[in-house]
Amino acid sequence: QVQLVESGGGSVRPGGSLRLSCAAAGRTSSTSAMAWFRQSPGKEREFVAGISWTSMNYYYGDSVRGRFTISREKNTIYLDMNSLQSEDAAIYYCAARSDVSIATIESLYDFWGQGTQVTVSS
Repeated sequence: QVQLVESGGGSVRPGGSLRLSCAAAGRTSSTSAMAWFRQSPGKEREFVAGISWTSMNYYYGDSVRGRFTISREKNTIYLDMNSLQSEDAAIYYCAARSDVSIATIESLYDFWGQGTQVTVSS
């Protein structure tokens, strides 16, 4: 089993920045790729960004490309979010999978965190 714990959510004004963290614990050797998803009320969960440390690949969703950056240090991944907009407000979830490729479909991830809330409001 792999446990994922997100942190760093909060409230910011439009144009502001936040950094989210996701710490992985347990059998982390069984995971090869991790990602961030987000979900806002009434909407489906959306892929935000992913990283594969086996292939050192990165991939971003269209709505965040150029504003968000995903990175990894040991068993923690980060999501640096800049130029935040009201549309970015959501619960952000961290996910992990054993396959080395980055998937944009939530059902392809094996482990999930509990989520952290991001609010963007003036």
